[in-house]
Amino acid sequence: MRKFSAEELEQAFQHYWKTGAVGEDWDGFANVFTEDALYVEHMLGNKRGREEIRAWIKPIMEEYCELYTAYEWHTLDPERDQVIVYMQNRRDHPSGQGTIDFPGITILHYAGDGRMGYEEDYWAVPAATAATKEYRRACAEFDREHKQKRTRLNWGNGPGFTQGAASYFERPGA
Repeated sequence: MRKFSAEELEQAFQHYWKTGAVGEDWDGFANVFTEDALYVEHMLGNKRGREEIRAWIKPIMEEYCELYTAYEWHTLDPERDQVIVYMQNRRDHPSGQGTIDFPGITILHYAGDGRMGYEEDYWAVPAATAATKEYRRACAEFDREHKQKRTRLNWGNGPGFTQGAASYFERPGA
C-alpha cells in the first residue's frame, strides 16, 4: 500500500468535505474519486467507479434534499492511507427549534493525486428510521413545505472548512 503524508491526507479530506458535505456539489464530489473507486453503502448498495457514483449520488441527494451533514470529528491513519470521519446526518426541525439527527461514520482510503479510491459508509439504521418518522411528523405539525426550503441552520462546532451556508440555495456555487 502506498503511504501518503498526514498533510496530504488532511488536504484531500478537507477538499472532499468542502466539495460534498458543505458545498453539495455532487458532480465535483464524484470527481474526488478515482475512475475505478469503490463506494460501499451498506443500505443503498455498492457503487463502482466515478461515473456510477455520480449517477447515484445526484438523484439520492435530491431525494433527501432536506438532509445535510454536520461534522463531529475525523482522524487520519497515514499508515493505511485512511481517513475516518464521524458526523450527524441532520435535518433542521420544522418548528425552527433544534435539529433531528442520526449518526454516521465514513471510512475513506486515499489513492493519491487528491482522489479517494474507496469510501465505506455506516449509519445508525434504527436512528435514521426514527429521525425520518420524527421529521415527517414535525413537517405535518409545523411546516408542510419545510423539506423544499433545504435549510442548513446548525453545522455544529467543527473547524471552518466544515461550516456551510444557512440553506442549500445560499451555498457557494448555487
